[in-house]
Amino acid sequence: MKIAIFTDTFLPDVNGVAKTLGRLTRYLDKTNHSYIVISPKRSRKEQGTKQIYLQSSFPFPLYPDCRISVPNKNEIKELLHSFNPDIIHVATAFSIGLCGIRYAKKFDIPLVGSYHTDFDHYLQYYHLPLLSKPLWRYMEWFHQSMARIFVPSTYTFEQLNKRNFSNIQVWERGVDSSIFHPNYSKDQIRQKYNISKKYILSYVGRLAPEKNMDTLCYLINHMSAEFNDQIHWMIVGDGPAKASLESQIENNNVTFTGFLPQKRVAEIVASSECFVFPSESETFGNVVLEALACGTAVVGANAGGVKTIIKESFTGILCDKGDYSMYLTAIASILGNDSWRKQLEENAVRYAHKQKWEDRFEELLAAYQAVISHKQTITLEA
Repeated sequence: MKIAIFTDTFLPDVNGVAKTLGRLTRYLDKTNHSYIVISPKRSRKEQGTKQIYLQSSFPFPLYPDCRISVPNKNEIKELLHSFNPDIIHVATAFSIGLCGIRYAKKFDIPLVGSYHTDFDHYLQYYHLPLLSKPLWRYMEWFHQSMARIFVPSTYTFEQLNKRNFSNIQVWERGVDSSIFHPNYSKDQIRQKYNISKKYILSYVGRLAPEKNMDTLCYLINHMSAEFNDQIHWMIVGDGPAKASLESQIENNNVTFTGFLPQKRVAEIVASSECFVFPSESETFGNVVLEALACGTAVVGANAGGVKTIIKESFTGILCDKGDYSMYLTAIASILGNDSWRKQLEENAVRYAHKQKWEDRFEELLAAYQAVISHKQTITLEA
């Protein structure tokens, strides 16, 4: 199978979409499928490869970590003629994604897409709620010609279904259990970061308003006296809210690591007694599944895709939006009950290690083939 992927984010970007597409292309290499990726160029020095075709881009003013590309249409047109893809997968709804739709229509190539960002939630955090209606109109138009729209969770499926999107299919994410597993040395992490406290609590993700940094900050500052002096927080990640978060934290037992390679992230999470993830804007929440695979109980938001991953009181605890006391009670209940925490950890590993990326990619390839076959049938009947 020959697959052309159009995306406005790709490795080395640090986000769920870029990482998932990176894993997908590695799996396509492994299984001898051909592909090309059209994605943004992040700097003048960055070079493409025989499979990755980079397009000029500039930072999006409202969110500098995102980039707006200026696709070279003649180059892409020639590339598609030469590669002759069986299917086009548009992964993002910006300029490169628009280019993918244009050429799928122009050359009559089967077209599928992904939806994986809760834009409504983002607009609230960036004080732009008036853009919600026009944005949804755009998203409905953008996806209307797709033979399949892949969404990462039943939550997102329901969200789009209510708005009368069609051809929606849930395509969940997997976990790499060769990296995310519980068999790391906790002593090494404690020594490396000079941690003497009894409990390690961790957060992994972008430090940005839409990840509910206010909630995380409150929890760090307001743990009960019984536990506060026994906790060391590990905050893994970076982003525009980092400086604000650091300035508001009153607790000295906090380490900000910045972005880390996946193996080092896994070491920290596997060494934690609890993983805390208050983000309500996730369409899935890869880091939650990765935490479970590390054998770490999760306290997370009862919202978005996260609520479809955490099994209540079996692998973690879900907390209601804005209910700080519920979060504090949930964390205390996990830390204060060693035997129950051990059971949560065992349940988490068993559940997460069944979610294999290989299975997820085979599901995607089967969906690709179904779309291609349907297109061929229609063509023959015409």
